[in-house]
Amino acid sequence: MTFLEAILLGILQGATEFLPVSSSGHLALAQNLLDDFAQPGLLFDILLHVGTMVAVIGYFWKDLVGLLTSPWRRDENSPVQRRMLLLIVLGSVPTAVIGLSFKDLFEGLFHQPMIVCLMLLVTGGLLIIAERFRSTDRTQEQLTWGDALVVGIVQGLAIIPGISRSGSTIAALLLRGVDGETAARFSFLLALPAIFGAALLSLKDLNQVAAGTIPVYLAGTGAALITGLVCIHFLMGIIRRRRLSWFAFYCWGAGILGLVYFSSSGL
Repeated sequence: MTFLEAILLGILQGATEFLPVSSSGHLALAQNLLDDFAQPGLLFDILLHVGTMVAVIGYFWKDLVGLLTSPWRRDENSPVQRRMLLLIVLGSVPTAVIGLSFKDLFEGLFHQPMIVCLMLLVTGGLLIIAERFRSTDRTQEQLTWGDALVVGIVQGLAIIPGISRSGSTIAALLLRGVDGETAARFSFLLALPAIFGAALLSLKDLNQVAAGTIPVYLAGTGAALITGLVCIHFLMGIIRRRRLSWFAFYCWGAGILGLVYFSSSGL
C-alpha cells in the first residue's frame, strides 16, 4: 500500500464514518479493488477508525469533559450528564458482547464484496424508514435505558460491513422518537468506547507491521481525522434539515453498482 492509497482510504473513512453510508462497507469495497492491499487482521481499518475517534473527541470536547467530570460535580447540568454517561456505558455492553462473540465472522465478511453491497441496500432501507416514520422529538434529558440498549445492539450488528454504524444507530433512535440532533450526538459518543476497545484488541497485530509501513498507516489515520472533523459538522446540519433520504439513494446506487461490478468480475 502506497502513501497515496493510505491517504485516499483515510479520506474515504473520514467521510463515510459520519455520513450514514457505512465506512466499513466502503473500505471493504475499496480494498478489494486494490491489488496490493494487505493488513494484519483489521489493523489498518482500526487505525483509520481511531483517526475518526479523535475527530469525535475534538468536535464534542466540551460534551466529553462534562460527561467525564459529572460524577464529581454538583451543578445544575451534572445530573443530566451523569445519566448520559451511564447510558453510554450501558449501550456499550451489548456492542462489546456482539463484537467479541462474532469477531471472526465479521472479519471474514470484509472479504466478501457481494455481501457488503447487499448490506448497503439494507442501510438505504433503514434510512428511508427512519425518515418516513420518525415520531416525536425526545431530547437528551428524555433518553431511556431502553434507548441505550437498543442502540447498543444495533451498533454491535453494524460491525457487519455495509451496515452504517452512524446511519443505523441514528435511525434506531429516530424511530424511538428521539430528536435528530440528540440521536446523532448520542450515536457519535457511543462509538468512542467501541472504537477504543477495537483498537486495544488490534494492538497484538502491530508486531506484524514492517517499520517502513508505519508512516503509511499514520498518514491514513491523519487523513481520516481531518476529513472526519469536516463531515461531522456537515452531517449535523443534514440531520437538522431532515434529509437522511439523500444518503439512502446513494447507498442503493452504490450497492447496485457494486453488485453489478463484482458479479461480473467474479469476486
